[in-house]
Amino acid sequence: MKKIVFTVLMTIAIGLVQAQMLNPVSWTFTAKKIADKTYEVHITASLQNTWHLYSQTQPTDAIAIPTEILFKANPLVTLDGKIKEIGKVELYKDQKLGISANQYKDKVDFVQKIKLKANVKTKIVGSVEFQTCDDKKCLPPTKVDFAIAIN
Repeated sequence: MKKIVFTVLMTIAIGLVQAQMLNPVSWTFTAKKIADKTYEVHITASLQNTWHLYSQTQPTDAIAIPTEILFKANPLVTLDGKIKEIGKVELYKDQKLGISANQYKDKVDFVQKIKLKANVKTKIVGSVEFQTCDDKKCLPPTKVDFAIAIN
């Protein structure tokens, strides 16, 4: 009897650990110098097959949680313009629910242009909060912190 209870409990524990480890998005954070004191910060999401990530901007009928990128204030840096999304955006429509969403699959690159106030080394620190779904389920929103060296 003890062996059966132990086996059942271990099976449940392994299933819970595997569910918590589900992470279909990998992130990379880089900076590229494009001119004197001007850089592009690249926040790139690579998605596993069948998964998608939501755009920062959503249609009015969307219920999806949009991707949000926040930068902590840095007195040595100014943000230049809005964050651009580079990738193939898809408009998803669910006729049964009457909702739609702007989403990406495979890969999307969020690019923020920044300007340094002086020729110094510093860091861009912030976070990206996102939700990812496949055709069957959505994972809860996730927040990833980042720090990108600017040399």
